Amino acid sequence: MHFLVIQKKQLTVIIFVVCIVLAALWLWNNYSTVAPVSKTTSEDKIREIHMVTGEFKSQKKDGSEIEAYRWDPGTIFLNKNERTRLKILGINGEEHPFAIEGTSIRGVVKKGEETVVPLEFKEEGVYRLICYTHPDKENNGPMIAYIVVD
Repeated sequence: MHFLVIQKKQLTVIIFVVCIVLAALWLWNNYSTVAPVSKTTSEDKIREIHMVTGEFKSQKKDGSEIEAYRWDPGTIFLNKNERTRLKILGINGEEHPFAIEGTSIRGVVKKGEETVVPLEFKEEGVYRLICYTHPDKENNGPMIAYIVVD
């Protein structure tokens, strides 16, 4: 009988030690700091935003047609100093020459092609992406997107 009591105590100690070791391994695995394999940081990441050219058409009561061209999405939000690639796919309209107000960025989006525009704004504000073919109502616009930088 005395032999069984000693074995129960030893078994309890062994179970306790195993539990401690397992807990230590779990903590080490979940909370240890591991050095990254590459030098890529969140600052090196470039965010991609996809945009398309779109067209709305309708017929008035007199049978005449009206249309409007748009950037979709019409508003994008960026953080100040965030490195971004704006990828614009031409869907409707043969081409859309554009500029981003307040910057030196200019380009052309052509039907069936993707135009990639690198962006990184140093100042907060609202910047307008304007198509020069459709700048106002008289030219089936305004084809303007807003880039909001916070």
